[in-house]
Amino acid sequence: MKQKTKLTGTVIFPNDPAYQQARMNWNPFTNAFPIVFVFAQQKEDVANAVKWARENNVSIRMRSGRHSLAKDFSQVDGGIVIDVSQMRNVMLDKENGTATVEAGIRVGPLVKMLAQKGVLAPFGDSPTVGIGGISTGGGITVVQRTTGLISDNILSATIVDANGKILSVSENNNPDLLWAIRGGGGGNFGIITSYTFKVRTAPFQVGIYEIIWPWEQLEEVIGVWQKWSPSVDERLGSILEVFSKTNGLLKSQGIFLGSKTELEKLLEPLTGVGTPIKVIIEEVSLPEAIEFWIPNKPLFDTDNSTWSSAWAEQILPQEGLKEIRDFLEKATGSSNFFFLNSGGAMNRVPSEETAFFWRNTKYYMEWNAKWTKDSEAQKNIELVQSTRTDLTPYVIGSYVNVPDLSIKNYGQEYYGDNFARLQQVKAKHDPENIFNFAQSIPPASTC
Repeated sequence: MKQKTKLTGTVIFPNDPAYQQARMNWNPFTNAFPIVFVFAQQKEDVANAVKWARENNVSIRMRSGRHSLAKDFSQVDGGIVIDVSQMRNVMLDKENGTATVEAGIRVGPLVKMLAQKGVLAPFGDSPTVGIGGISTGGGITVVQRTTGLISDNILSATIVDANGKILSVSENNNPDLLWAIRGGGGGNFGIITSYTFKVRTAPFQVGIYEIIWPWEQLEEVIGVWQKWSPSVDERLGSILEVFSKTNGLLKSQGIFLGSKTELEKLLEPLTGVGTPIKVIIEEVSLPEAIEFWIPNKPLFDTDNSTWSSAWAEQILPQEGLKEIRDFLEKATGSSNFFFLNSGGAMNRVPSEETAFFWRNTKYYMEWNAKWTKDSEAQKNIELVQSTRTDLTPYVIGSYVNVPDLSIKNYGQEYYGDNFARLQQVKAKHDPENIFNFAQSIPPASTC
């Protein structure tokens, strides 16, 4: 076939010495063998790559931070990977409270840079996640009860569509796409090259805390945390991590957009439960708080991982806590259960106002199993899946940024009642389903 469009940017083929490095992902379990990587330097490189892929009938995958947690989502055997990680420019308009951010910058460098300028932006618990991928799936964060989700703060975006056309997306231009990218998951509607986010003036001082308990007290601690955290002052974001029994650790951390004195009082239900081994409560600057929350980490993990997630609209009963204990007794190493409180600004957005549906939750939960030997893969995959089945009576839905390939009815689980509308947006902007992968959103007409 005669090739009309040439690939631009940094182009890496399998015979290139940089190919093996280009293949690496944060989760080594997700590696594949694409026929070409394009590291875009500008949005035109992305447009050319999409056109080239269509002319040559090659599957497309897009990538920002290499943090995709499931196989075949951000790269695929025989396909093209369009990587925006070298597009990292940030333009801050402090006066108007906006930041225009290219999609390749990672969460850690972005929020740390803005914090140094006195600006608060929503941030998750991993510094190496790309802003391009986390934002479209909702983007849960420790400050979501004050700022809303990352996706709630998207004001506009630039997107390369399925024809390689560069589109502006805002309330005035392609408003249906703006609705869809506010929680409709990455990779479904086009390749986003930049966002404009709403940002806020940072508080001068913030409170941080860390509490550690003996692992054996997990039911008691989870029981108190899950009743306390959804209704506590919404300036307080709190996580709870329960690691595997072999790891033997139970830890809660949080950030409070207020004083240490206020935080100490708010934490009394937590500091009073069980017999804490360690309690730290401090007042620091926002840059120091972010460093505490997301310290620098290696770009690539050494363990293979598999995950699942859910939302809790009700407090887990004792039977649910037993399922968590059972998982953690069977899991090994740094496998864990992770909880993050919801509420506040996150839950004040109506479910239909953006594509992100789960607005009536008390907290979010996810669990992951890790392993190093290939022979251990199936056992861990089955453990995560069986735990999801066991927890089904007590939880609802799932978080699209933590994809679980075992979920069959994924449209409902990720997007709730917004799935049908997402399919309609897909049919309008990508009717041929060019952007498709396991668990992508199919166009309405093909269903």
